[in-house]
Amino acid sequence: MKDFFYGIQDLFVDHLFWPFDFLRKIALDSWWLSNIVSWILFITGIIAFVYWMKKLKDFNEDTTETYHVE
Repeated sequence: MKDFFYGIQDLFVDHLFWPFDFLRKIALDSWWLSNIVSWILFITGIIAFVYWMKKLKDFNEDTTETYHVE
């Protein structure tokens, strides 16, 4: 049973969390590179938000004709 939990630890620590280790290493090595990564993630989030709001607006405009609210 102990090997099962060590296997889970190995999976997460060595394989699935490597992006977080990379970002932690970047933050210690280069302030500029760390901020560039942060800005890329921020801009990606803004683009996704604008896209989602546009789709919600299109859906809202499309469904107002199908529902008759009195």
